[in-house]
Amino acid sequence: MTLTDHDREILAFEESWWVSPGNKADAIRARLGISPAKYYRHLSELVDSAEAMEHAPLLVRRLRLRRLQRRRDRFEGAAQPHDPRR
Repeated sequence: MTLTDHDREILAFEESWWVSPGNKADAIRARLGISPAKYYRHLSELVDSAEAMEHAPLLVRRLRLRRLQRRRDRFEGAAQPHDPRR
């Protein structure tokens, strides 16, 4: 799979969206013309591709680590004993 212009645009957006004013969902719609749900599905697929890793290694590593941490938090959170005092 080679990266398309749209793939590169999504990766570039993910690297720089935080410097733009407003919220991310509005910026996704305005800049990319897609829904946030479609954006995140596509970004998730890109994060798993070798081509994206070659194109933007720091971004892809950061996103992979963030995804791994969220998975760990979900798993470890479920394993925590329930505190009846809460």
